[in-house]
Amino acid sequence: MEIEKIKNKGQARLFKNDYMEMMTKTHPVVVYCMYFPVIVFMLYFGSTHKSLSVGREAMLFICGALFWTFFEYLMHRFLFHMYVDSPRAKKFVYTMHGVHHEYPRDKERLFMPPVPSIILAVIIFYSMHTLMGWNALAFFPGFLFGYILYGSMHYAIHAFAPPKFMKALWRNHHLHHYKAPEKGFGVSSVLWDVVFKTVPRKEEA
Repeated sequence: MEIEKIKNKGQARLFKNDYMEMMTKTHPVVVYCMYFPVIVFMLYFGSTHKSLSVGREAMLFICGALFWTFFEYLMHRFLFHMYVDSPRAKKFVYTMHGVHHEYPRDKERLFMPPVPSIILAVIIFYSMHTLMGWNALAFFPGFLFGYILYGSMHYAIHAFAPPKFMKALWRNHHLHHYKAPEKGFGVSSVLWDVVFKTVPRKEEA
């Protein structure tokens, strides 16, 4: 993925059709309203209808949230930043993530839009259900919660000044955008950047 010039003001136009263009944008509140009820309902349903104990749900929820951080790293590094040659593939990568690198302060494109987000969520839930049965009713909510934390952190990094105890996350992500796009793929955590040795060097700042 190559970006010729980073623009800290403005917003890209991705589609000529106004409705399609509208569907490429969202606000954090929309995502919260979509997924927090799903999290609560699945945990309730798992406890009352599928005999999942509170302790088991808590353990699965935490594991799901941790798994999100790994999923986030892999997606960001190998899908969002994949190198492609064909114009169609380049357009796909740009629409998916490149537009964010060109316009990193566009607040309406810091969360995945609702339609593709819901489609992916359904696919991921049924994949988890296939692998772990009804345990997915607690693991998937943890995964969703991890996604919400990631999106909220991502929004805050691009919209606000960092609190003192989170300066490292802010620094790493800004280095990823402005100095070292081949490093710093973790947004909500630096864990997997440390594991896979892709933490941006301080001197690159």
